[in-house]
Amino acid sequence: MNKLSVFIQDFIKDESGLTAVEYAIAGGLVVGAMVTAFSDLGDAAVVRIDCLADAVGGAVGAGCAPAVP
Repeated sequence: MNKLSVFIQDFIKDESGLTAVEYAIAGGLVVGAMVTAFSDLGDAAVVRIDCLADAVGGAVGAGCAPAVP
């Protein structure tokens, strides 16, 4: 066998780089989930702050539930 065919066979059998790819995919999924969660949390916080600002001004916004005593 020549050196090129041995190199190609070794390259095909080598699986050490596979774990790096798996970590990259898992990391991408985690980052995507975090972006989605923080985006939703941020939107909810903006809505709640707007409701609080309206309540301080004496108005109740359309998306705000009145406080239950």
